[in-house]
Amino acid sequence: MEKFIVQGDTRLCGEVTISGAKNAAVAIIPATILAQGKCVIENIPNISDITMLFKILRALGASVRMLDRTTVEVDTTYITEPVVPYELARYMRASYYLLGTLLSRCNRASVSMPGGCNFGVRPIDQHMKGFEALGATVSIDSGMINAKADMLLGAHIYFDVVSVGATINVMLASVKAKGITILENCAKEPHIVDLANFLNSMGADIRGAGTDVIKIHGVDILHGTTYSIIPDQIEAGTYMVAAAATGGDVLVKNVIPKHLEAITEKLEKAGAEVTEYDDSIRVTREGELSKVNLKTMPHPGFPTDMQPQMTALLSMANGTSIVTEGVWDNRFRYVDELRRMGAQIQVDGKVAVVEGVPRLTAAPVRAVDLRAGAAVLIAAMAAHGVTEIEDIEHIERGYENIVEKLEALGADIRKVVLPDGELKAAL
Repeated sequence: MEKFIVQGDTRLCGEVTISGAKNAAVAIIPATILAQGKCVIENIPNISDITMLFKILRALGASVRMLDRTTVEVDTTYITEPVVPYELARYMRASYYLLGTLLSRCNRASVSMPGGCNFGVRPIDQHMKGFEALGATVSIDSGMINAKADMLLGAHIYFDVVSVGATINVMLASVKAKGITILENCAKEPHIVDLANFLNSMGADIRGAGTDVIKIHGVDILHGTTYSIIPDQIEAGTYMVAAAATGGDVLVKNVIPKHLEAITEKLEKAGAEVTEYDDSIRVTREGELSKVNLKTMPHPGFPTDMQPQMTALLSMANGTSIVTEGVWDNRFRYVDELRRMGAQIQVDGKVAVVEGVPRLTAAPVRAVDLRAGAAVLIAAMAAHGVTEIEDIEHIERGYENIVEKLEALGADIRKVVLPDGELKAAL
């Protein structure tokens, strides 16, 4: 069992380089299953979710070879068994993308129900609706999702709700379906566009990604390709918020500023100064933080994956901020951890009322999920005293080399292993 120990009252200054996008990588890596030939993927983030996906691919019979720290070669030629081992897939939400790829390649697939962070029910009804429209039968048995089809045929599919996962999964399943597939009410996140660009570089015919309607002309064969993943907008946003929360001055490099516009707007309203360059963003703050109201929405709205980090910042702002969660049902579980540090936050359903306090104070806290972990880490760097953060494996699922990157910005943070006696007491 490991934890972070963070000395607060830290002002982050310097430069940080953003890694490849986690949410794009966890879709693109399963998509290599569709290729006849080797795929070389660049700008891979070195995080535990990606390591787990590589383990799954190897268990299915693929060859996975790291060419350097951020480049991987994947050869899925010899995959024949479309059953993903339960013990590998059950900890990841993105494991369900293997359903779409294996169904497309093998006409059947079995994958465990999605795991990952626990901040609400992860319905797969829109995924199932899409697969069934393409001609598959789908069932859930003993925690496994089973899909099979004699042949996948293009279809016109309208998603009842905007779903990133369903948009990606049905896109993956339909790229080789016979005929034309039209997806309506699609999610528009940057990583959906990145996946479509990756598939098109393999020979797919996908048009409209990033809009409400995606049109897919099925093809018979997808070939290998070389592709570089986009920068991670949520990692970038996290360092932007950390700079503002600590009154810092940070240049966030290797970003696409347009992907960060919703975050930039709220940070400027909160009192930060944000300067955009071609592929970097500088965030500084000298004055006090101001209250801000925000509601998370599907892209291009404010991203739900940035809500906890922004709430941590607003807990130190002057006045009362209202934070409304418009995507998930249970994404305020981290609030209890911020309260331990002196935050004054009241939650009613999907709405949090945040009464800003002059400063937070150190306390023992937990990372209850990936982005919640980022929130308490931001709070710890701004707080007075030494904060200990446990369950840090959640943070490491989505942030590459976070200790090294924060240390380079001047943070006083170290990762330690709990002694056996302390571990037993914690259990």
